Amino acid sequence: MSGVQVPQTPVLEVDDLRVRFQRRGEPATLAVDGVSFAVAPGETVGLVGESGCGKSVTSLATMGLLPKRGVQVTGSVRLDGQELLGAGDRTLRRLRGKDMAMVFQDPLSSLNPTVTIGVQVTEVLAAHRGMKGDAAKAEAVDLLDRVGIPDPRRRLGEYPHQLSGGMRQRALIAMALACSPRLLIADEPTTALDVTIQAQILELLRDLVQGSGTALVMITHDLGVVAGLCDRVHVMYAGRIIETAERRDLFARPRHPYTGGLLNSVPRLDSGRGTPLTPIRGSARDTIPWAQGCAFAPRCDVAEDDCLVEVSGSEVALVPDGGARELRCMHPLTPAAQTAGAPS
Repeated sequence: MSGVQVPQTPVLEVDDLRVRFQRRGEPATLAVDGVSFAVAPGETVGLVGESGCGKSVTSLATMGLLPKRGVQVTGSVRLDGQELLGAGDRTLRRLRGKDMAMVFQDPLSSLNPTVTIGVQVTEVLAAHRGMKGDAAKAEAVDLLDRVGIPDPRRRLGEYPHQLSGGMRQRALIAMALACSPRLLIADEPTTALDVTIQAQILELLRDLVQGSGTALVMITHDLGVVAGLCDRVHVMYAGRIIETAERRDLFARPRHPYTGGLLNSVPRLDSGRGTPLTPIRGSARDTIPWAQGCAFAPRCDVAEDDCLVEVSGSEVALVPDGGARELRCMHPLTPAAQTAGAPS
């Protein structure tokens, strides 16, 4: 044996994904603009950015959960080589829950409040594994136990409002794991949970990926989650991926000013007492169309005139930037700015 590792075939391949929302009498909104990435078995890929940058829309388009009316989805989404865009509802229903699953952001609104936890878990087992009766109930107990829910047999008869936020999130994860999916998408799974429960949920997801080889897409704005879980990170802004890198390289050497701004906004334990944070000025709504230049330019501290030129904006593509990194920026951060922890 030569010891050379053979690249694994990706479980999920997203290529030039675009999602456009159109309301009658109003201009179309391009929420996802040419997003491409892949996830291999046992790999955790993070989609990072502020609210409104297109992360969740990307995941919903991948799962085929966007509404039919007023939405145009183009590009390619392949699960184990099978094209999902344009697939019929019957095909998607067969794949969802069995081969691909999603953990949503708010477990209370994601679970049916009028149905017990046991029914909601066992219906997944009945639909995709043909399990019924005592066999399905025993498997449901085992699933709840695996995700760390205490007294799982009793919890089967309880309703979502009777469970804490952490247990509801665990119940959602149990439902997602019921059929050992090849792909799991977790959309802000630790939102509104205390830090102790967050750590337990992340540890659970980490064990899942390592133990079963599941491909995990983690959608989050929390860079602490990224640091502890993801292998590769895609930073999104205004519907596009603007920087992609291995996790350690991204944290050690942010190149895009937006990535640097996200990192500078996080409190650090090694900072001196009273050290002020350096937030990104403005909001995610302070943007311009990519066709007119760099969408981040209105908020960028290192933007120059060529960042706002129409031809430059259309030519700024996601290009290699050394190693496994890709970058979409006319004026990336310098090593001095990276070391200082603030844009120069």
